[in-house]
Formats: sequence, C-alpha cells, structure tokens
Amino acid sequence: MTPSHPGRADLLEIKKAGERASGLTRQLLAFSRRQILQPKVLDVNAVISGMEPMLRRLLVEHVDLMVSLVPQLGPVKMDPTQLEQILVNLAVNAADAMPRGGKLTIETANVTLDEHYQQRHLPITPGDYVMIAVSDTGTGMDEASSRRIFEPFFTTKEVGKGMGLGLATVYGIVKQSGGDILVYSEVGRGSTFKIYLPQVTADVPGASEPSSAAGDVSRGWETVLLVEDDEAVRMLARVTLERSGYRVLEAGNPKEAVRTAREFAEPIHLLLSDVIMPGSEGPPLFERLVQEHPAVRVLYMSGYADEAIVRHGVLIEGTPFLQKPFTAQALQRVIRDVLDAPAPTKALIGHVGSD
Repeated sequence: MTPSHPGRADLLEIKKAGERASGLTRQLLAFSRRQILQPKVLDVNAVISGMEPMLRRLLVEHVDLMVSLVPQLGPVKMDPTQLEQILVNLAVNAADAMPRGGKLTIETANVTLDEHYQQRHLPITPGDYVMIAVSDTGTGMDEASSRRIFEPFFTTKEVGKGMGLGLATVYGIVKQSGGDILVYSEVGRGSTFKIYLPQVTADVPGASEPSSAAGDVSRGWETVLLVEDDEAVRMLARVTLERSGYRVLEAGNPKEAVRTAREFAEPIHLLLSDVIMPGSEGPPLFERLVQEHPAVRVLYMSGYADEAIVRHGVLIEGTPFLQKPFTAQALQRVIRDVLDAPAPTKALIGHVGSD
C-alpha cells in the first residue's frame, strides 16, 4: 500500500490497536495464571531497605524517594517475590503520576484494626497488622476513578501507556496474602495507597541476614543486550544488572535490538530477551544476533510458564529460561549460571517454530 493511499492511516491505527491488544493479552495471562507461591515469614522493613537502591534508580531524577520505617515492625507471612512486585508496581504507578517531579514516600507502621475500623473502612478481620503506605505528590484522582482503580483494565493513563493490570495485580496479591488495601486521593495533591498485612507470631528466620533484594550478588563484567517491551520490567532488569557490574545495552523491541547490536563494536556476551514480543519472538532475534556475535549466549524470560513455551514450539526444551516475575537475586544467579556454563550446543540456538 502506497503512503498516499486513503486507507493507510486507518490501517496503521488498526495495526497499533492489534499490538496493544497483544500486549494486553500477555499481561492478562501473567495476571491470571496460578503461580507457585513460596510464603515465608518476612521482615517488611528489611525487604524495603534492600529494595531502596533499586527503587531510587527506577525513579526518574526529578522524583525524590523518602523512606520511613518504624522500628520493631511485626513480621508477616507472604511470598517475598510478591511483596517486591507490590512495591515496584506502586513505585512505577506513582512515578507515572508525577511527570513534572515530586516526592514518593514509603512508610511502615504497626497498627491494630478494630471492629469500628472494619465497619467504616475495610471488610477485614480485626487484629494486628503491618501497614505499608505508599504516597505520591502527583496528579491524584477524582472519587470516581479512586473507586475503580483496582479493576482489571481500568487505567487513568492515555491509550498505549498502560494496560490497567498493575494495580489490579497489587490488589490480587494483597488479598491473596490475607490483607487489604485502601486508596486515598485528591486531584492535584496526590495519592496514598495503604496496604494492611496480618502480623504473625513466628520469628523472622535469619533476621540478621541481608534481605533477598540485598543479598549475595553474583557479580559480572560482561555486556548484556536486554530486550523487553515492558518498560518497568526492563528498567528493573537494567538496574539489577548494572548494580552487579554488567554493561547493559537495552532495547524495547527486536528491531531496536538489532540496530543496537550492529552499532556496538565490542563483543556482546548475553542476550536477555522476552520470549514473545509484539511483532516478533526472541528466538529469531537470537538467530540474527549470533551471526554477528558468534559467542553470544541467551537467556529467555516470560510471564508464560516454560512448559507452555516448549509445548507450543516457541523454545526447544533445555533452553535457558527465567519465569516472570523474578527477584533481583534470581536474575543475578541465573545469568551467572548461563555465562559460566559450557558452550551451548547448536541445537539450542534456534527455535522449533510458531503456532
């Protein structure tokens, strides 16, 4: 179709809508799948402290992060990966609400919720809770938006800027962990999300040890080409890798990745790529990359389960794979394993095909 064809603009809009729908479908699958949870007794303060450097780098320069953690915070029991996911989603949401800068505050407190509070605010069992409050000085929301903010697919962002699953995911995790969440917001003044997680009586194991987010880091020096269409995931991975000593080249799609690789004159040691992205897949990208960088290795990541990826012929069984969502520690460990492993066989370079 020629550029001057009268139907070209409409077809381009249809194409963009299809790409947005593709991304939405992938996020929905990640949102709705049954994850294997590993709940542990946690010190929430330790998790937040361990993530603080990463959160600071995740935020844009003109957003200040303030952290206020109450001493002797009660322990909670939940999957630590999911707690990290809550914090990242809320931080990214807050940053998006402050395009011109502002302040993001994360606070913790021990609270006791009684029947009076239950009747007025939350249908939650009275008792002792850990409260995590995440506040921003952003654009805020009106009452109608506040009532719908946790609905899947509801978003106050412009078309193409958000799928409306981030806060719905936060809500689902909190509920799954036996807690609840409230939002207070005022247009032009900002928003506060208050999460209540039930305290447990068990002691936190290894309380004197560093949290998972700040634990042992397998450091490296190699160059990693990071390809991920989800900006929040891409930023998290980049921050984690740079903090571990790696040089990171990043791209939001395979076409951009190919261009970046061609412009980079030095060796690329690892391709870290989402398996399925709008308009392409990770394996064909790796096949193109290995022609110019023969020694490059690959680690795929996806919200789909690895068994489903193999079953549908996208990856060959045995190809290095990391399930989303993942912790910083898991990413560091798996990347080091892939780089330190013997050279892969050619059988794992390609892919079987697509549906």
